[in-house]
Amino acid sequence: MDLSKPSQENVVYIIEQMKEKLRMVNVDAMRSEHFTEEHYEDLLYLYEMVMKRDTFSPSEMQAIVTELGAFRK
Repeated sequence: MDLSKPSQENVVYIIEQMKEKLRMVNVDAMRSEHFTEEHYEDLLYLYEMVMKRDTFSPSEMQAIVTELGAFRK
């Protein structure tokens, strides 16, 4: 998948991959339809950071969720 170009399809992919990687308990809070291309570069940056890591502390998880919440429409 070419994530270099902003598209709604890429936004959906990024959100779904992060949900899987983070094993989100409240997946309803991260529905891909709640995100748009408006914050694509920020979402891509967060996605790349999440995908590089194997584990996250509780405070890191909270920070990631808070950041994602800021990007919701």
